[in-house]
Amino acid sequence: MKNIKVIAFDADDTLFINETYFAETEEKFCSLMSDYLSHQGISKELFKIEIDNLKLYGYGIKGYILSMIEAAMKISNNTISIEAIERIIQYGKELTEKPIVLLEGVEETLQALHGKYKLVVATKGDLLDQRRKLHNSGLGKYFHHIEVMSDKQEIDYSDLIKRLEIQPEEFFMIGNSLKSDVLPVLAIGGHAVHIPFHTTWAHEKIDHKVEHENFSSFEKITDVLIRFKK
Repeated sequence: MKNIKVIAFDADDTLFINETYFAETEEKFCSLMSDYLSHQGISKELFKIEIDNLKLYGYGIKGYILSMIEAAMKISNNTISIEAIERIIQYGKELTEKPIVLLEGVEETLQALHGKYKLVVATKGDLLDQRRKLHNSGLGKYFHHIEVMSDKQEIDYSDLIKRLEIQPEEFFMIGNSLKSDVLPVLAIGGHAVHIPFHTTWAHEKIDHKVEHENFSSFEKITDVLIRFKK
């Protein structure tokens, strides 16, 4: 790992809990709409609308609220009440007020790497929300740069690496999503580590095993430190 200059961390479900809160909100939404469709049917419709809307709203809470409202209108054939719409908006606001819960070993890992490498955050989502979460997490002091990306495709990582003025082989990404945090980084010549989280959004799942000389998978984030022992 002697050539590594920058270590990048995903934020949601890598540094702190996120998907758990979205899953809880979806449960409340399905209960709200239970008179119209089965739980499975509601989840399927909401997911389809979420994915269709990514190109319009991007990732994050604001797009999720709009997708829930659109799903409610479609599922109810436009008969959903104003009160129900207000409830959905409230669900979204509650998401922005969830406590920031650091995952085990995160701060220990950042403390060990800070000052030895340039640490950055590379995450998707709503800019305002991600900055709020990072500020409230108390982790901001460890990071040289925070990048809230509209997506995590190869081109997005290439652009980030150019801004950091490094080569792809000097970039090391840590995250919970094989699809977003690992595959595109490996494809451009970087290094990537997968730290699985117990809940994964369906859109982030892949159906094949990752095998690459620049790839590792660990059960917990502190295991990454083994790679950087000198």
